[in-house]
Amino acid sequence: MIRPRPIASRGAEPLLTSRSPIEATRPRLAILSYSNGRFDARTRRVARSAVGAGFDVVAYARWEPGLPLEETLGGLRIVRAPIDWRLAVPGLRALGRRRIAALRASARDAAASAARDQAEPPPTPATPAGPRPLRVKLSEARRDPRRASRRLAAGVARRLFGFIRPPIQLLLLFPLRPMAWGVALEDVAEPADLWHGMWAGSLPALDRLRRRHGGRTVYDSRDVYLHARIFDRIHPLVRRPFLSWERRWARSADAVVTVNDAYADILAGLLGIPRPAVVRNCPDPYDPPDGPPDRFRERLGIPRETAIVLYQGGLMTDRGIEQGMDAILHVPQAVLVVMGYGSYRAVYAARSAEARYRGRVLLLGPVPPEELLEWTASADLMLMAIQPTTLNHRYTTPQKLWEAIASGVPVVASDLPGMAEVVREVGCGLLCDPTDPLAIAASIRDLLGRPPEERAAARERALAAARTTYNWDAQARVLLAVYDRLMGHPAAPEPGW
Repeated sequence: MIRPRPIASRGAEPLLTSRSPIEATRPRLAILSYSNGRFDARTRRVARSAVGAGFDVVAYARWEPGLPLEETLGGLRIVRAPIDWRLAVPGLRALGRRRIAALRASARDAAASAARDQAEPPPTPATPAGPRPLRVKLSEARRDPRRASRRLAAGVARRLFGFIRPPIQLLLLFPLRPMAWGVALEDVAEPADLWHGMWAGSLPALDRLRRRHGGRTVYDSRDVYLHARIFDRIHPLVRRPFLSWERRWARSADAVVTVNDAYADILAGLLGIPRPAVVRNCPDPYDPPDGPPDRFRERLGIPRETAIVLYQGGLMTDRGIEQGMDAILHVPQAVLVVMGYGSYRAVYAARSAEARYRGRVLLLGPVPPEELLEWTASADLMLMAIQPTTLNHRYTTPQKLWEAIASGVPVVASDLPGMAEVVREVGCGLLCDPTDPLAIAASIRDLLGRPPEERAAARERALAAARTTYNWDAQARVLLAVYDRLMGHPAAPEPGW
């Protein structure tokens, strides 16, 4: 293993945030996290392991409104770049760069304003004067003789846009926005010896930054992207060009890794690449306390006699959240805690406020990755009723499954090939039909009603599996071996696209 300069073991010191003359002798790893970087636990684990192997590490992420352009989280320096899809189109890049400049200026102004607010309290706002009276010009209120023709034209335009909108949305999702992110990163990214890209959204940036700065690239395919969510539902002929883009960029990477054996087999055939190395998305080794922590009861005021069923992760469709909410209504003396963030948070907040869910479904925001296992260990049961809607879902082994195992918390999981194999091997829970709330409820009642000694035995089986195999230290050895192989063969810069 390459260790240009031995350093302390994982967790003993913060990650490096700048390069002094001495540190400049260390190889640099740049992690491209196609997310905002706030809750990407895998990126942080990769960074810690790489620092332990002698790398200087920086992460690049997507800027979103309300976030700083640069910050340090858990010792990891995160640099963010805004996205404007026009950067991906050569003829529109000037417009895109003006937009990016405006976004960056807005982010800097927001950061300066926040710093001022911390330094001195803001003045008390004046009492609002009330709504301004509505004024309408008389000419605007009169009947427009051309109104009918304009409405007809607008209706035709809406129908036409409705026809072309789905392909445009797909193109923006992949590859235009990822390509634009790659262009935007050129303004902030520093040279690196190794580039590690998370998700398919990082592929264009991986290719572009390697061509500009040299180094080697690792594509971390954490799912089967073009068989996930919206892409899995489109016609194969429509999906073909998108697959060709992913295949071309994946083949140009120097190595591909993924998160389970099923994905490795699927990706090898789908992308026409050697079978990827498997680096499971397991958490850091965790030694839970003898008495389980009680974070949820302390935060939410849940009575001691009420069982806590936890869903944690992305708040989006097809994750079984809706089915879990209906299922918990058939489990007495239990609540469902939905913890996480995502585009559907407002939807689930509104639904949980309905009379039938009130007091039975509780929403909680995301917690820092370093605290997640203690929160998980505070639950009585973990629910992961992922729906069998896509190829990606059928073979997924979500991070929350490994977190439940590490915490010794039993699971009720979808009876799908990916998760079922792990649950049966470890003996850590029950499988169910994720589409049927009554089946989910029956499995929850079964697990919660088992004798204490049986629950204790299941907990010990899970903790034993986590100690021996399903922990990040074991998985990091596979990843660092990939890094070691690549670092022996430096690459030169190539012309860009």
